Amino acid sequence: MDEKDLILLQLLEENCRTPVSDLAVMAELSEQDAKDRISRLEAAGVIRRYAAVVDWERAGNGDVTAVIELKVSPERDFGYDRIAERIARFPQVRSLRLMTGTYDLQLLVTGSSMHEIARFVAEQIAPLDRIRETATLIIMKTYKENGVTFAVRGEAERLPYSF
Repeated sequence: MDEKDLILLQLLEENCRTPVSDLAVMAELSEQDAKDRISRLEAAGVIRRYAAVVDWERAGNGDVTAVIELKVSPERDFGYDRIAERIARFPQVRSLRLMTGTYDLQLLVTGSSMHEIARFVAEQIAPLDRIRETATLIIMKTYKENGVTFAVRGEAERLPYSF
Protein backbone atom coordinates (compact mmCIF):
# COMPACT_ATOMS: atom_id res chain seq x y z
CA MET A 1 0.00 0.00 0.00
CA ASP A 2 1.44 3.35 -1.02
CA GLU A 3 0.37 6.99 -1.12
CA LYS A 4 -1.58 6.53 -4.38
CA ASP A 5 -3.59 3.68 -2.83
CA LEU A 6 -4.41 5.90 0.16
CA ILE A 7 -5.54 8.69 -2.16
CA LEU A 8 -7.80 6.27 -4.04
CA LEU A 9 -9.26 4.99 -0.75
CA GLN A 10 -10.00 8.51 0.46
CA LEU A 11 -11.63 9.43 -2.84
CA LEU A 12 -13.75 6.27 -2.88
CA GLU A 13 -14.77 6.77 0.74
CA GLU A 14 -15.88 10.30 -0.13
CA ASN A 15 -17.90 9.14 -3.15
CA CYS A 16 -17.72 5.53 -4.31
CA ARG A 17 -19.63 6.38 -7.49
CA THR A 18 -16.84 8.58 -8.85
CA PRO A 19 -15.91 7.22 -12.29
CA VAL A 20 -12.53 5.46 -12.44
CA SER A 21 -11.42 7.94 -15.11
CA ASP A 22 -11.96 10.81 -12.64
CA LEU A 23 -10.31 8.89 -9.80
CA ALA A 24 -7.27 8.31 -12.02
CA VAL A 25 -6.96 12.02 -12.80
CA MET A 26 -7.32 13.02 -9.13
CA ALA A 27 -4.74 10.42 -8.01
CA GLU A 28 -2.43 11.24 -10.94
CA LEU A 29 -2.58 7.69 -12.30
CA SER A 30 -3.44 6.10 -15.61
CA GLU A 31 -6.99 4.79 -15.77
CA GLN A 32 -5.74 1.19 -16.02
CA ASP A 33 -3.43 1.65 -13.01
CA ALA A 34 -6.34 3.05 -10.99
CA LYS A 35 -8.54 0.07 -11.99
CA ASP A 36 -5.79 -2.40 -11.09
CA ARG A 37 -5.14 -0.76 -7.73
CA ILE A 38 -8.84 -0.72 -6.84
CA SER A 39 -9.20 -4.38 -7.83
CA ARG A 40 -6.17 -5.27 -5.69
CA LEU A 41 -7.60 -3.34 -2.70
CA GLU A 42 -10.94 -5.14 -3.13
CA ALA A 43 -9.27 -8.56 -3.35
CA ALA A 44 -7.17 -7.83 -0.24
CA GLY A 45 -10.29 -6.95 1.75
CA VAL A 46 -9.21 -3.35 2.27
CA ILE A 47 -12.29 -2.17 0.39
CA ARG A 48 -14.99 -4.18 2.14
CA ARG A 49 -18.10 -2.87 0.40
CA TYR A 50 -19.50 0.12 -1.46
CA ALA A 51 -22.44 1.79 0.25
CA ALA A 52 -24.80 4.74 0.08
CA VAL A 53 -25.35 7.18 2.93
CA VAL A 54 -29.13 7.36 3.25
CA ASP A 55 -31.13 9.94 5.17
CA TRP A 56 -33.78 7.50 6.41
CA GLU A 57 -35.76 10.23 8.14
CA ARG A 58 -36.18 12.07 4.85
CA ALA A 59 -37.00 8.77 3.13
CA GLY A 60 -39.92 8.34 5.51
CA ASN A 61 -38.59 5.26 7.30
CA GLY A 62 -39.96 5.04 10.81
CA ASP A 63 -37.20 2.78 12.18
CA VAL A 64 -35.56 3.62 15.47
CA THR A 65 -31.79 3.52 15.91
CA ALA A 66 -30.02 3.08 19.23
CA VAL A 67 -26.51 2.90 20.59
CA ILE A 68 -26.17 -0.01 23.01
CA GLU A 69 -23.14 0.02 25.29
CA LEU A 70 -22.05 -3.18 27.01
CA LYS A 71 -19.77 -4.02 29.91
CA VAL A 72 -18.34 -7.43 29.15
CA SER A 73 -16.17 -9.90 31.06
CA PRO A 74 -13.40 -10.84 28.62
CA GLU A 75 -12.82 -14.53 28.01
CA ARG A 76 -9.44 -16.11 28.75
CA ASP A 77 -7.38 -16.57 25.55
CA PHE A 78 -10.07 -14.86 23.42
CA GLY A 79 -10.66 -11.50 25.11
CA TYR A 80 -13.77 -9.88 23.64
CA ASP A 81 -13.61 -11.63 20.26
CA ARG A 82 -15.97 -14.57 20.88
CA ILE A 83 -18.76 -12.52 22.44
CA ALA A 84 -18.35 -9.91 19.67
CA GLU A 85 -18.68 -12.64 17.03
CA ARG A 86 -21.92 -13.86 18.63
CA ILE A 87 -23.39 -10.36 18.86
CA ALA A 88 -22.38 -9.51 15.28
CA ARG A 89 -24.62 -12.32 13.99
CA PHE A 90 -27.82 -10.53 15.02
CA PRO A 91 -29.36 -8.79 11.99
CA GLN A 92 -30.43 -5.82 14.15
CA VAL A 93 -26.76 -4.99 14.82
CA ARG A 94 -25.55 -2.49 12.20
CA SER A 95 -22.10 -1.97 13.71
CA LEU A 96 -20.11 -3.28 16.65
CA ARG A 97 -16.95 -1.79 18.13
CA LEU A 98 -14.56 -2.47 21.00
CA MET A 99 -14.18 0.81 22.89
CA THR A 100 -12.09 2.38 25.61
CA GLY A 101 -13.85 4.01 28.54
CA THR A 102 -16.63 2.93 30.85
CA TYR A 103 -18.14 0.35 28.48
CA ASP A 104 -16.32 -2.28 26.43
CA LEU A 105 -18.50 -2.81 23.37
CA GLN A 106 -20.68 -0.38 21.45
CA LEU A 107 -23.45 -1.56 19.13
CA LEU A 108 -25.50 0.44 16.67
CA VAL A 109 -28.89 -1.26 16.49
CA THR A 110 -32.05 -0.63 14.43
CA GLY A 111 -35.61 -1.71 15.07
CA SER A 112 -39.15 -0.77 14.10
CA SER A 113 -39.84 0.79 17.52
CA MET A 114 -38.26 1.60 20.87
CA HIS A 115 -40.19 -1.36 22.27
CA GLU A 116 -38.57 -3.69 19.74
CA ILE A 117 -35.10 -2.41 20.62
CA ALA A 118 -35.82 -2.76 24.35
CA ARG A 119 -37.03 -6.33 23.79
CA PHE A 120 -33.93 -7.12 21.71
CA VAL A 121 -31.63 -5.88 24.49
CA ALA A 122 -33.60 -7.61 27.26
CA GLU A 123 -34.14 -10.94 25.50
CA GLN A 124 -31.14 -11.33 23.20
CA ILE A 125 -28.20 -9.26 24.45
CA ALA A 126 -28.45 -8.96 28.24
CA PRO A 127 -28.84 -12.73 28.87
CA LEU A 128 -25.64 -13.60 26.95
CA ASP A 129 -22.82 -15.03 29.03
CA ARG A 130 -20.18 -12.44 29.93
CA ILE A 131 -22.54 -9.42 29.57
CA ARG A 132 -22.38 -7.58 32.90
CA GLU A 133 -24.23 -4.35 32.11
CA THR A 134 -26.04 -2.58 29.27
CA ALA A 135 -26.87 1.04 28.52
CA THR A 136 -29.26 1.97 25.72
CA LEU A 137 -29.22 5.39 24.08
CA ILE A 138 -31.91 6.18 21.48
CA ILE A 139 -30.72 8.31 18.55
CA MET A 140 -33.21 11.12 18.22
CA LYS A 141 -31.88 12.84 15.10
CA THR A 142 -28.86 12.45 12.84
CA TYR A 143 -27.10 15.62 11.78
CA LYS A 144 -24.08 14.07 10.07
CA GLU A 145 -23.30 10.51 8.98
CA ASN A 146 -20.05 9.27 7.41
CA GLY A 147 -19.00 12.82 6.56
CA VAL A 148 -22.37 13.75 5.00
CA THR A 149 -24.36 16.55 6.66
CA PHE A 150 -28.09 15.84 6.83
CA ALA A 151 -29.77 18.70 8.66
CA VAL A 152 -28.84 21.84 6.77
CA ARG A 153 -30.66 24.96 7.83
CA GLY A 154 -31.57 27.32 5.06
CA GLU A 155 -30.41 30.90 5.24
CA ALA A 156 -32.32 32.86 7.80
CA GLU A 157 -35.05 34.79 6.11
CA ARG A 158 -34.91 38.49 6.89
CA LEU A 159 -38.23 39.83 7.95
CA PRO A 160 -39.20 43.23 6.60
CA TYR A 161 -39.73 45.96 9.11
CA SER A 162 -40.48 49.64 9.03
CA PHE A 163 -40.53 52.56 11.45
